[in-house]
Amino acid sequence: MTKIIYEIRENTYYDSVTLMLISKEVKRIQGVYEVLVGMGTDLNKELAQNLNIITDEIKSIGANDFFITALVDEGIEIEKVVKEVDKLLSQRKKDSGLEYMPPTLSSALEQEPESNLVLISVAGEYAADEARKALNNDLHIMIFSDNVSLKEEKELKQLAVEKGLLMMGPDCGTAIINNIPLAFANVVNKGSIGIIGASGTGIQEITVLIDRLGGGVSQVIGTGGRDLHKEIGGLMMLQGIEALMKDPCTEVLVLVSKPPSEEIAEIILEAIENSNKPVVINFIGGDKEKIGRYGGYAGISLEDTARKAVALMKGEEVKDFDGFSLSTEEIDRIIAQEVEKLNKDQKYLRGLYKGGTLAEEAMNILSKELGSIYSNISILPEYRLEDIYKSIEHTCIDFGEDEFTVGKPHPMIDPSSRIEGLMREAEDEKLAVVLMDFVLGYGAHEDPIGEMIPAIEKARNKMKQKDKYLCIVSSICGTEKDPQNLVESQRRLEEAGVIVMPSNAQAARLVSLILKKNQ
Repeated sequence: MTKIIYEIRENTYYDSVTLMLISKEVKRIQGVYEVLVGMGTDLNKELAQNLNIITDEIKSIGANDFFITALVDEGIEIEKVVKEVDKLLSQRKKDSGLEYMPPTLSSALEQEPESNLVLISVAGEYAADEARKALNNDLHIMIFSDNVSLKEEKELKQLAVEKGLLMMGPDCGTAIINNIPLAFANVVNKGSIGIIGASGTGIQEITVLIDRLGGGVSQVIGTGGRDLHKEIGGLMMLQGIEALMKDPCTEVLVLVSKPPSEEIAEIILEAIENSNKPVVINFIGGDKEKIGRYGGYAGISLEDTARKAVALMKGEEVKDFDGFSLSTEEIDRIIAQEVEKLNKDQKYLRGLYKGGTLAEEAMNILSKELGSIYSNISILPEYRLEDIYKSIEHTCIDFGEDEFTVGKPHPMIDPSSRIEGLMREAEDEKLAVVLMDFVLGYGAHEDPIGEMIPAIEKARNKMKQKDKYLCIVSSICGTEKDPQNLVESQRRLEEAGVIVMPSNAQAARLVSLILKKNQ
């Protein structure tokens, strides 16, 4: 027998990401089948309804009220669950090292009157109002929140431009300002390469590769994923270009985004046409020749973009890189080793990604050799998955898309959605290769490798029971200075039998060669 237990605390606020992670931990208690720890927002009440753990009392609470609700065995009382929740809340508070968290922007400015940048991470319906307050206080802003309307985004960015301020976002996941990582970002060397990007993991991949190549960054400005949409007009990318052109510490500029509309791409290219600083541009899958006509250097991959930026910084020859860091002999050895273990009827790739831009790049590279890839982010309607939980032939999934993150943390924080995805894929006897990204750095899970290795072993065992082998290829977006440490992360993955390539682009190229060789 089961029952629903709950507790409500009025006018008690906790950060939503913290509560999502606590929900995951509490569900591990034996006898707890479903649990939701959250604020009384409409979204959370809807989630509780969908999980069948809603009560009339929870339906009536407000957005500023905190609640715990769970479906449990008959013998479990609310006190046991509450005790675990309070322990985890106390631990999170201790780990944060914060003694005082100002509840409003005004009180924060009273505490830190010299601050000039505000990071906004609140429910999307409130983010625009907070952003407007910050801009009217002449503060630069970074909006981590999503679900801000296009109309609000344009109005806010127009206000920011009028005031000469940066408005990074909404849905801006990455920035490094004055060598300080914000949101999802890596620990990289300071240098003279300035980056402006409408893609979070795309920026991260470029910054870590610049770091590994001996370069460094001056400023990294995120614009939010919709900045280059026609409705927004590239307002913040243009603002960033102007700022970095004037910045004496920036010698080389890098622009990165998913493909913008043609009209906005033209505006951006016109802005750099007469630049006195070299500019490397990577519009994923964009027109290389057109970028060249405007005086820019076209990046053919995120890695190639980083290499070109470092070459320009060092005054070296700029050339395309579309191969491997490893020798031809070593690549051939890896391919032969993997193909020998695969059956001929194992035909298909499954890309399981946390980073949307990394997934886009992988599909762009793979489709040239393997044909079109099915995906939940495909821009081609005929290759867009109708059921995101059912892969078709070659499939690449971005687990960071909204359909996987409603009411849940992003997979870079909580990898459980990707773990579940790997288990589903291991049921397919025609599966040959899994391609995965691992993202280190601030904001990311404290041990993304450790969370994934048991699932990798379980997936391989599932395939083994069918007398099949599962090849897993990955790349790691991170540096040795990141909290999770690149070298240690690579060692652990390789010990688990995962092939780790130096970049996402090289990982995708290797997968393509393995699959073609196994045909």
